[in-house]
Amino acid sequence: MRRAAGDHQDGSRPAPPRADPPGARMNRPARTALAAALLLGLAGVPDRDATAALIRVGGNGRWTGAAGVRDLRTGAPVLEDARFRAGSTTKVVTAALVLQLAAEGRIDLEAPVQQLMPGLLPATFAKPVTVRHLLTFTSGIQGGDGFGDTVAEEYPHRFETITPQQSVASGTAKGPAFDPGTRQQYNNINYTILGMLVEKATGDTYAHQAEVRIFRPLGMTGTSFPRGTDPRIHGPHHRGYQLIDGKPVDVTEWNMSDRFAAGDMISTTRDMERFLTALFRGRVVPAPQLEEMFTVPDVPGATRSAGLQRFTVNGKEVWGKTGARPGYHTVVAATRDLSRTLVYSVNSTDAKGDGLAIFQRFGLAAFNR
Repeated sequence: MRRAAGDHQDGSRPAPPRADPPGARMNRPARTALAAALLLGLAGVPDRDATAALIRVGGNGRWTGAAGVRDLRTGAPVLEDARFRAGSTTKVVTAALVLQLAAEGRIDLEAPVQQLMPGLLPATFAKPVTVRHLLTFTSGIQGGDGFGDTVAEEYPHRFETITPQQSVASGTAKGPAFDPGTRQQYNNINYTILGMLVEKATGDTYAHQAEVRIFRPLGMTGTSFPRGTDPRIHGPHHRGYQLIDGKPVDVTEWNMSDRFAAGDMISTTRDMERFLTALFRGRVVPAPQLEEMFTVPDVPGATRSAGLQRFTVNGKEVWGKTGARPGYHTVVAATRDLSRTLVYSVNSTDAKGDGLAIFQRFGLAAFNR
């Protein structure tokens, strides 16, 4: 295949050079207050907090920016189309798949998991756990066991496998943390079970259903799930790093198969922006079911709906989702009317740490103006 001048051998394109603050480049150099604020966040990358960052702002006005390097060893510049581990933003896709199947009458949101998947929940779950409880993190099911509580503890086990089934079994064995529908507690296990339910309802793999129902129809050509336990990110991507004992350690290759429908997706900022926009416009989930994604359950302290979370940013109601895997931190967010959208991928050196600090640096300005 013939490549445009300046393209890399893998078909990716480096972000074009601009006369912007050191370490930052802007693809649409409109000198606005928004652009200035976003460039301020990008300035200085790579630094101790991040090795690379890609930002896309849309809605009333558009701006894209990139900063940093894709590899600390070579110092090669960032790629506009870099793929990354999307982490828990995968849950938005999972919620959309479940709601599509609900619209088709293939999944009943009020049906108990005990009925739909007999034997999955032990007898300690005496009260019905519905599909809606899973979608809104109100099931009371506790998280499954992993290889540790920190990235440093998990790192030596990064090529080992915990299957989704093993993760669910270890979580459900602990018994319920609370009665279904009485509290909201965020964890991965709810969406791991939803992924298993998608497979049972369709007789197909979760990954293939995501491809044929969402990725392919929306033209999300850079989005996929790893095959099996493959630890690699295929195609153009940035290396991911985690500070361990004060030093950046390459954590790019990692078997994330246990994250499954809760956090195993690989994507691009372009694709995630395309998905977010289509979703909010009703092109992914039919209108009646889409309301589930903008409805927070009436339980104390709840902020999460089916796949999304409600935030208030500078007085604006914003709906979005964060995602974090070692070396990769992602945000997708928008006002419901799409007057402002935000997608970013930051190669944070503590991606599973303080997500608020990352948002304040790289994304807050998008909703200031």
